Amino acid sequence: MNYVTDDTMNAYLRTVQPLFDGVLGDIQREAMAADVPIVPPEVARFISVLLTMQKPKHILEIGTAVAFSAGMMCQFLPEDGTVTTIDRFEVMLKDARVNIKRMGLEDKIKILEGDAANILPTLEGPYDVIFMDAAKGQYQAFLPHCLRLLRVGGLLIVDDVLQGGTIAQTRFSVPRRQRTIHKRLRNFLWDISHHEALETSIVPIGDGVALCYKKKEVEFKEFEEGETDDAEE
Repeated sequence: MNYVTDDTMNAYLRTVQPLFDGVLGDIQREAMAADVPIVPPEVARFISVLLTMQKPKHILEIGTAVAFSAGMMCQFLPEDGTVTTIDRFEVMLKDARVNIKRMGLEDKIKILEGDAANILPTLEGPYDVIFMDAAKGQYQAFLPHCLRLLRVGGLLIVDDVLQGGTIAQTRFSVPRRQRTIHKRLRNFLWDISHHEALETSIVPIGDGVALCYKKKEVEFKEFEEGETDDAEE
């Protein structure tokens, strides 16, 4: 995985901030050793602080992977709190189901299997926190649904938004095969930074985390490709 901060800084942060304890920590270590794409330790700790402050009851996650982040977020829920998590990759969901059982969280974590583009329109919400860590090229298309489902005063947390720092380069300086996702991510960052309903900060830890606070309700408008092309250079 590419990170915005250099290897020396990452190594230092991981000596200062320990991995999680218990079964959750075991899952974290196993995933890191196997290069399974989970949130890096410094991002996990950042989210932990946010959830401690937010005190959510219902969380929506887009991108389950092996259920490490879902399990981590469950630590900050009340007894009747829930995490609803979406993923379409059975190879990941197989391990996720095992890990959810290992953590004893079958009653708190609900997996919705399928493409988020198809599932999000069927959800009603509201959610206190939405955590998005999925296909980066789809973030912009998912945004209107996240805004509809997130309550006023809720947090939208989006991981991996800076493409290892290449997001700051022009699209002509990145490989041709990466230009579409580069363009879509730049447009997404523009949208969340200028949206009337959001107060947004883009934090350069891990591979970049976008933190958005929903200030007010807005009329739902489904994303159409090409709407924000002017955000690209």
